[in-house]
Amino acid sequence: MFLCFGLAGVYIARAYEMGSASSMGPAFFPTMLGWLLAALGFAIIVRAMIGHGEAMEKVAFKELILVLGSVLLFAFLLRGGGLAIAIPVLVMVSAYASHKFTWKASAALAFGASVLSIMLFVKALGSPLPVLGTWFVV
Repeated sequence: MFLCFGLAGVYIARAYEMGSASSMGPAFFPTMLGWLLAALGFAIIVRAMIGHGEAMEKVAFKELILVLGSVLLFAFLLRGGGLAIAIPVLVMVSAYASHKFTWKASAALAFGASVLSIMLFVKALGSPLPVLGTWFVV
């Protein structure tokens, strides 16, 4: 994946002017980043082919569905419920996928993540994200 994305970035960036290290053009950064990403991907492939690792475990479908479902719920709830509803649901459903899940710790994390997200994205950065969505507008 790293190798493919890196080479794709280099391929796409070739349409722009490269420039030099002292006077960078629009293609310089994506090209260099693409080559570094491709080199990392190549190194990972070589290491995987040479080394002997542990066998893969079975796929945890329940956990996979819970985490992906929490992201989909977040997307669905953001407009109608707002950040104050969507973030706690995201955190609680995805935390339930862990075998270390506890209601108290997850609720504290959900509350903290909601407060920090609202303060950072809505208040500090001025993002047009609703704190409370259209379901709560009278």
